[in-house]
Amino acid sequence: MPSGSRPATDPARARFRARLARWMYLVPAAAYLLMFFGYPIVKNIMMSFQQYTTTTFYTGAAPFVGLRNYAEILASDLFSKALLTTALFTAGSIVGQFVLGLAFALFFQRRFPLGGFLRSLLLLPWLLPLVASGTTWRWMLDPDTGVVNTALRGLHLSSSGIPWLTGTSQALVSVILINIWVGIPFNTAILYAGLQDIPTHLYEAAKLDGAGPLASFRHVTWPLLRPVVGVVLVLGVVYTVKVLDLVLVVTGGGPAGATETLATRSYELSFQQFEFGRGAAMSNVLIVLSLAFALVYLRANRRARNG
Repeated sequence: MPSGSRPATDPARARFRARLARWMYLVPAAAYLLMFFGYPIVKNIMMSFQQYTTTTFYTGAAPFVGLRNYAEILASDLFSKALLTTALFTAGSIVGQFVLGLAFALFFQRRFPLGGFLRSLLLLPWLLPLVASGTTWRWMLDPDTGVVNTALRGLHLSSSGIPWLTGTSQALVSVILINIWVGIPFNTAILYAGLQDIPTHLYEAAKLDGAGPLASFRHVTWPLLRPVVGVVLVLGVVYTVKVLDLVLVVTGGGPAGATETLATRSYELSFQQFEFGRGAAMSNVLIVLSLAFALVYLRANRRARNG
């Protein structure tokens, strides 16, 4: 082979090896996503258009029913009630988590002894499994033997205790408060990281201009923190609307369906009534609602920044 041909082939081989190396990294990740995320989503969509029941596992027959599953769940009175409960649960949780998370983030922005240690302790509710958190809170809020009612009776604030989990008007509030407790660490961590990216000289300039803490927050902190706020709110809503294990452990969707959300309704249809087609349709409705909120909020946030 002529000696002058080696410089032409070596760069080509190097480029080929570089492309091959990139594909060797991408193919396993793509295969994992397709297998564990893509296939379940496609299968769930297919099931929602079929009469998929327990007999399907034996016969293999799942007749195509079109939009009948969607029509049945949307026409049900239980759907409208579960939708309202989901909206209240999501709104209450997001507002509480965000407000308290932002307050903690602003508090920990100040330098004080043991600040890092306290921030670490604040992450514990987020790191605990939801089943463990829900079981602990269910014990604490037990109407008869729970420590909360025991403390209220001991302080003479309530003679009979409060039906935190058995009252139809108190159960949803209790579940919202528990979910707020679970979500505060996530909001605090993300918002605290966003606060660290704000240059300190902007606060110094605002202080020189006579701006107080509220004015500095309004004109410096909030405008620069808005992109992070958007991410926190979108992720919070997408996560909250599908909360299942916490509600199941604490109240099981009761009493009298007072805490039944779209997620628990989908679980009930699929794994209690074994109507897998209708359960899949319900979960798809939940996914569509989450995506719709995310798209609407992100578009509105983009317009606000551009305007």
